[in-house]
Amino acid sequence: MLFSQHQNDVISVTSLNRMARDLLESGLPPMWIAGEISNLTLAASGHAYFSLKDERAQIRCVMFRNRLSGLGFRLQEGMQVELRGTVSLYEARGDYQINVDMMRSAGLGRLYEAFEQLKAKLAAEGLFDNRHKKALPGHPAAIGIVTSPAAAALRDVVTTLRRRMPSIPLILYPTPVQGDSAAAQIAAAIDAANLRQEVELLIVCRGGGSIEDLWAFNEEVVARAIARSTLPVISGVGHETDTTIADFVADHRAPTPTAAAELASPSREALQQGVDYAQRRLERALGRLLTDKSQQLDFLGRRLQHPGERLQRQRQLLQAQQQRLARASSQLLQARQRQLEQCQHRLQRTRPDLARWQQVLARRGDQLRQLIHRHWQQRQLVLARHQATLAAINPEAVLQRGYAIVQQQDGTVVRSAVQLRAGELLHIRLAEGETTAVVGQQQGRQSELPF
Repeated sequence: MLFSQHQNDVISVTSLNRMARDLLESGLPPMWIAGEISNLTLAASGHAYFSLKDERAQIRCVMFRNRLSGLGFRLQEGMQVELRGTVSLYEARGDYQINVDMMRSAGLGRLYEAFEQLKAKLAAEGLFDNRHKKALPGHPAAIGIVTSPAAAALRDVVTTLRRRMPSIPLILYPTPVQGDSAAAQIAAAIDAANLRQEVELLIVCRGGGSIEDLWAFNEEVVARAIARSTLPVISGVGHETDTTIADFVADHRAPTPTAAAELASPSREALQQGVDYAQRRLERALGRLLTDKSQQLDFLGRRLQHPGERLQRQRQLLQAQQQRLARASSQLLQARQRQLEQCQHRLQRTRPDLARWQQVLARRGDQLRQLIHRHWQQRQLVLARHQATLAAINPEAVLQRGYAIVQQQDGTVVRSAVQLRAGELLHIRLAEGETTAVVGQQQGRQSELPF
């Protein structure tokens, strides 16, 4: 960025320093710089002021309190570090300086690189997948703790567990949590807890520290041990800003050991509050039930009567019903008697003359018998005529006059000579009896037999 200035324009020192600061902050991006800390000053405000130098040059640096509190290690004179910051200018003195955002001990770049490589490898294998995460038991029968017996984290975890739920047994699986062989021993402790099956839950924890201090929990052997654990594992390593490979593999990650203990155990106070709340609800429900039942009892008590009073009322009701029945029976009898009298009057008015109708009936009977006799005689005459006609056309009568009926073997009546052939056996029916005959030589043709 270029600034143009006329010959007579004059600016203040403040404006110059502000322009220089803007140029530095806009022209140079944040970057990592390596060097040695010198002239270290830890101010009462919590900020750190120091110089970062190498063999040939140095530069002023400032790290403000909010960044310094999450550093994870204490700054010391002569410490070799790698820091990341923005190049700027302190306008009040015109000092060229670096505003530090992050810092790590020199050589930690290799550790971070190894951390990222192992993290990518295990993530590719699926060790971080949520489908592998196991649920925590709501009320574990026993809790195992994998940490150093001398660690402050152990005291924090035990104190928290004893405060929240002192009835849960605690079993310590001691192991170093820092040093060259710590990772292998942590993995062995996790395997031992799974082999012994004394607990339902494991807390793997240690207090805060530098990345080197926490490096055992970034080792692959520990990650593999947590992944193959059949017991649910809570990782409570370091402070909230610390993140390890164990945190990614564990079933649940807690920001601190104390938080891990709170996550592993139910709260006695919360359970007591739940019991108290349930008790209050039960008392209210029982109170409502007793009130309802008391009201119901009062209502039923008002309805309840002495058996003698109830019998007296039933006796009175029965007498009233008897009186009503007697009145109704008397009224019904009187009504039926009136109906009977009315029917008798009507019957007397409409009663027929039986003697006259008997004479008419006798006369009509004589007429019917005469009519039937004449009809029978007429039918007798018709029957005689039909019998005479039937006798005249009866084939049996024709046979009596010397005729015969000639039939072929299949029963066909022979009516013409053309039906016959020489040697054919015929059946002949006479007036008295039957016989057979054989057809001889035909002489001439006849259209029809004479019978």
